[in-house]
Amino acid sequence: MNFDLASISDQMPDFENHDQARVWFKDQFSDRFSLTNSNVIDGKKVYFYHIIKNPEVYHQYMESFAKPVKHDITNMETFESYSTVEISEDGEISLTL
Repeated sequence: MNFDLASISDQMPDFENHDQARVWFKDQFSDRFSLTNSNVIDGKKVYFYHIIKNPEVYHQYMESFAKPVKHDITNMETFESYSTVEISEDGEISLTL
């Protein structure tokens, strides 16, 4: 499934907080929108999500971290299988197309 993330980015509303943004992205991408981590950056909590473009490649990559083997990535397909979304607690969005 191909996502036109540039178009989605253009249509994205302004958000007042993280929860509003999270709900909007979840409505757009359903189970292909996944929380990966959060951190405090410059005193502001930021949540890191992945928009999963190619579930088969993405899940294989993520599952490889649970194995005690060397990660052999031989092409860019792995990194093209998802896009990263950063949502701050005040609703600011950074989207990696």
